[in-house]
Amino acid sequence: MSNIASPAVAPPDLVELGRIVAAYGVKGWVKVQPHSADADVLLAIASGSSAKSSSASTWWLIRPAPPGTLGASSGKSAPAHSYAIRSARSHGSHVVAQLEGVDDRDQAEALKGMAVCAPRSAFPAPDEDEYYWVDLIGCTVYGEDNGAPVLMGTVDEVVDNGAHAILKVRRQRPGGQGQQAEPLLDSKGRPVEVLVPFVHAHIRAVDLAGRRIDTDWPLDF
Repeated sequence: MSNIASPAVAPPDLVELGRIVAAYGVKGWVKVQPHSADADVLLAIASGSSAKSSSASTWWLIRPAPPGTLGASSGKSAPAHSYAIRSARSHGSHVVAQLEGVDDRDQAEALKGMAVCAPRSAFPAPDEDEYYWVDLIGCTVYGEDNGAPVLMGTVDEVVDNGAHAILKVRRQRPGGQGQQAEPLLDSKGRPVEVLVPFVHAHIRAVDLAGRRIDTDWPLDF
């Protein structure tokens, strides 16, 4: 019996939260490496405590396209398969889980490398002054110049340095009148990046609805 669930119509707002890295034990459990702080989201959805949608207690697994393939370069990947979660818990820096229909180690091993996803709409509401990283990516960041806001760039990635989150901002310059901002490149044609600590000391405001973040961090630090 195949351990791959039938493809279903995937929610349009799926977010990758981790990858299955190994089987765990002999009874079909899988070991998931969460992306940074996303373990809490994985566990909340698995337990149904984020029951804001029909996707509660369900993970969606997707086989990523291999690097360098057409699927990888175009952003396309294999179909998403939904799995009900029988049980899940923290295990060190990982999450281990038992998925419906995955009953032995061989079936669990076959899922190695799968991306574990969940719809953004199923995430638990964050606490005040807390933000999901996926919501910060794509926001426009503004710095300061003599007290006036000045375009810094766009959040390309959020990383964790162990103490706090860091925004990886790709620098941009304002476009001409009515034109979009242009990427700022170095002498070798590579995008210029600024690493902005996502901490109260340097983040002045976060407006998710307006997709804007204001900071006092130096533009060229």
